[in-house]
Amino acid sequence: MLDQAEDDRAAIRDMALAFARERIAPDALDWDRDHHFPIPVIRAAAELGMAGITVGEQHGGSGLTRLDAAVIFEALATGCPTVAAYISIHNMCAWMIDRFGSAEQRGRWVPMLCRMDRLASYCLTEPGSGSDAAALRTRAVRDGDHYVLDGQKQFISGAGNPDDFYVVMARTGEDGPSGISALVVEGGTPGLSFGADERKMGWHAQPTRAVVFERCRVPVANRLGAEGEGFRFAMRGLDGGRLNIAACSLGGAQAAFDKALAYMRERRTFGRRLDEHQALQFRLADMATDLEAARALLHRAARALDAGAPDATRLCAMAKRFVTDAASKVADEALQLHGGYGYLSDYGVEKIVRDLRVHRILEGTNEIMRLIVARSVLAEGRVIR
Repeated sequence: MLDQAEDDRAAIRDMALAFARERIAPDALDWDRDHHFPIPVIRAAAELGMAGITVGEQHGGSGLTRLDAAVIFEALATGCPTVAAYISIHNMCAWMIDRFGSAEQRGRWVPMLCRMDRLASYCLTEPGSGSDAAALRTRAVRDGDHYVLDGQKQFISGAGNPDDFYVVMARTGEDGPSGISALVVEGGTPGLSFGADERKMGWHAQPTRAVVFERCRVPVANRLGAEGEGFRFAMRGLDGGRLNIAACSLGGAQAAFDKALAYMRERRTFGRRLDEHQALQFRLADMATDLEAARALLHRAARALDAGAPDATRLCAMAKRFVTDAASKVADEALQLHGGYGYLSDYGVEKIVRDLRVHRILEGTNEIMRLIVARSVLAEGRVIR
């Protein structure tokens, strides 16, 4: 028998699945083809509480857990991993302000973000510092009650709309992580500009641009926490972000698996349906097992993060690495099981393969996830607590 929390979680999942099925999936292929960022649909998700999932209820958030968020993003990604992934990034920004902002900052910005009156982007990566994020060079120099911000961020999802909202990691002190602070830069600030929308392998339904700061004056009142705390905030945000992107991978892979299963029940070769061939049944079995194993690790990591467990960061890195790798493998197998039809855009599987490929790179590459896990294991000499 389900306990109340599990029963509620099942209802949340059903709500997100219905939204994905009714509002996202019918147009996902068109958005991909037209490189269209479906802002009205994204804002419709906010009306259901999906823009501030882990934000406190006092500022308009849903007050849910990381496990709830993982369930929601998996469900949304069955409609389109790209749209779900952008919503996850917006959520990460809203959570960071709710968690690390002052009472005044939370009251000013968080309700607006939970309604998605403005869309948020997370600005950490730079042209010369991707995996080595602590080496970032965007600099904020104090000038009275403002910082003068100069530099460039790269690969910023959702960037470029006039009303955008940016959580920016910038150097306010010495080299290394202790010299980095977190600043909120609001759209329309003089000195803020954008590069061209990048041409990408996947993720066509959300823009990706460079964000450029040239003598951009940002009020000191827009700094989250004290000077030098920004890198710690960024890493805390990425723990949840890694779970979310893993969940988006899982949802995309589940959708690809479901498409393959439906196709195999219809397609006939050598006088039999595809799903009647034992060799193909074994491949389905492996795909289903990979999905379940990925889901189990994702949920374990989410529970650890919810509980504030000391090994939560390690588990989040494990989950991000394992789930995104497994999901890409399942999606590719689903394409193969479609044969030549899988390579055609009309079937939707090749889009999922393209969309999921970047998940093994963003929110920390999977190589960096291995580094995090290895360092943790070597430091403690054990894995299971």
